[in-house]
Amino acid sequence: MLAKQNRLQKKKDFERVFKQGKGYREGFLFLKIEKNNLKTARFGFIVSKKISNKAVIRNKVKRRLRAIVYKKIPLIKKGIDVVIITQPGIEKKSFQELEENVAKIFSKAKCLKN
Repeated sequence: MLAKQNRLQKKKDFERVFKQGKGYREGFLFLKIEKNNLKTARFGFIVSKKISNKAVIRNKVKRRLRAIVYKKIPLIKKGIDVVIITQPGIEKKSFQELEENVAKIFSKAKCLKN
């Protein structure tokens, strides 16, 4: 589970990332990234009802994405806010495919340490 300091929780933080952040797309993922003035990286996840009307499936997708990001936290630059938005079709992907897509999108967004 992501630590509290690594979570985007407030609506105003999500809105700031959406308005000012830079966007990247990879497969069924869309990523918005924006700098913050903190010493940690924070993450937010958006899984809409377009993915599935069933909350069980939406929560499963979110849990998988959180687990992948949790593994990658030591490799990610500090001082950024990241919002990961999912697209329809992601619910059919395996954990390995999701992991590959997240790795690709993070490297595309240049949010990994060298």
